[in-house]
Amino acid sequence: MKRSYLILLGIALAVAIAVLIGMAVTKDAGYVLIAYKSFRYESSLWATLILAAVLWLVIYLLRGLVRLLGISGSVANPWSRHNRSRRVQLAIEHGQLDLAEGRWASAQRHLHRAAEAERQPLLYYLGAARAANEQGHYEESDAFLERALARQPQAELAIALSHAQLQLDRNDSDGALVTLQAMHQRHPHNAQVLRQLQRLYQQRGEWAALIKLMPELRKDKVLNSAELSSLERLAWAQNLTLAGQIEGGEKGEAALLALEKAWKQLTSAQRHEPSLVLAYAEQLRQLGAQAEAEQVLRGALKRGYESHLARFYGLVQGSEPARQLQTAEDWLKDHPQDPSLLLTLGRLCAQNSLWGKARDYYESSLHIERNPETCAELARLLAQLGETERSNQLFQEGLGLLDRRLLASALPDPVRL
Repeated sequence: MKRSYLILLGIALAVAIAVLIGMAVTKDAGYVLIAYKSFRYESSLWATLILAAVLWLVIYLLRGLVRLLGISGSVANPWSRHNRSRRVQLAIEHGQLDLAEGRWASAQRHLHRAAEAERQPLLYYLGAARAANEQGHYEESDAFLERALARQPQAELAIALSHAQLQLDRNDSDGALVTLQAMHQRHPHNAQVLRQLQRLYQQRGEWAALIKLMPELRKDKVLNSAELSSLERLAWAQNLTLAGQIEGGEKGEAALLALEKAWKQLTSAQRHEPSLVLAYAEQLRQLGAQAEAEQVLRGALKRGYESHLARFYGLVQGSEPARQLQTAEDWLKDHPQDPSLLLTLGRLCAQNSLWGKARDYYESSLHIERNPETCAELARLLAQLGETERSNQLFQEGLGLLDRRLLASALPDPVRL
């Protein structure tokens, strides 16, 4: 209803205005004279106004027609700015979709076209480089990155980080390391550079280099405290393992000195870390320094009891086997239900030729926890004592427990083809 009233009101106003104009024309037509040199125009005022209105309408229509012809011409002309812009937009849309869906050849073609036409081509060059890299066209991939650097030199860091990732994808970890180290020198506090460098050192097993990087990772807060502590323990443990391995696989005094040097590089708090103590003791044992390994483990267990350290204590032979057994039995007073300690006591009793006590400790450990390692130790002892049937049963049980552990563990990721 409102709309109808407005329409009627508009018609009424138009009629009123027309009536007023008609009355004005009837009352006084007016007179207009325009003279310039030989040109002379004479007419009434109202006729002149009508003529001006008609001229304005004609000019307006002509402008609209010219604009329409221009638009239609740009649409019809394949080289017009409109069509070029439309082709670039289509190339961007198709290229991004192809890249996400793994159509590498098509993605490379479209993104290259978009990059050459855009004023800010970085993302399109990076996408084209990735598409070329996925096809194994490594030279083309690097060429796209060089072109991106030439067009946007201020994006050097972003381009280098992408280059390092592409080098890793093509299994060129040496090249990725060179790229990241160069960026680390130029941008020493960039979190992404530090993070990628840390992952690469860890992947390559370059633990000494990773340890040197730790202060920067901590200072620039690249990792949270829990992740950093875990990584630090892993790096130092692996570094201790490598320190005891002389090039060429030789073992001896030089390896022991290298291991001792690596151990002294740890802080006092780190030398109390159970995982690092275990790594150090394991290397000492492998290098034949069994007595030193026993002393290290005994000191660590006196500071704070750890079940996995107690288990390993039974694998080393100290200089005084009887004293070693007595030390472990003292721990049993506070930890009578620890199957790892009972297993260790069984092993230490076997080292001291206390066969009956060794058997009792093994049986007690198995009563608390059915462990394949304990089954094997007791089976071996029973075989020496002549109890072949029970020994075979325990061997079979141990193999079954071991099979179950292997089946319960996660399978490795399938290899990409």
